[in-house]
Amino acid sequence: MATRLGDKIRDLRKSKGLTLEQLGGLTDSSKSYIWELENRNPPRPSMEKIAKIAAVLGVTADYLADEKETSPTPDVVDTAFFRKYQRLPEPTKEKVRRLLAIWDEDT
Repeated sequence: MATRLGDKIRDLRKSKGLTLEQLGGLTDSSKSYIWELENRNPPRPSMEKIAKIAAVLGVTADYLADEKETSPTPDVVDTAFFRKYQRLPEPTKEKVRRLLAIWDEDT
C-alpha cells in the first residue's frame, strides 16, 4: 500500500524523468529501496535519506514529510534551490550571480 510520501516521490521522480535506479544512485540508495518507499508502507525512512531524496527532486524534506501538502509550492521549490545554491563551490556561485545580473539588466 503506497503512502503519501511514496506518491510524492514517484510523481516528482517521474516529472524529472528519473528512473528508480537513477534516483537510487543519486541518493546513495538502492533501486529496490526507492521502489519500497514509493509502493509500500515501509518503516519510516531516516530524515537524512528523505533530505537526500528531496534535494535531488528539488523540494524540501519538510514537503515530502508533510502528509497534507499535495504539490510543492513556489516557496518549497525556492527553499530547495537556495539550499542547493549554498552548497555550490564559490566559482559556480559567482557564475550564477553574473547570470542574475545579466537578467536584471533586461528588466
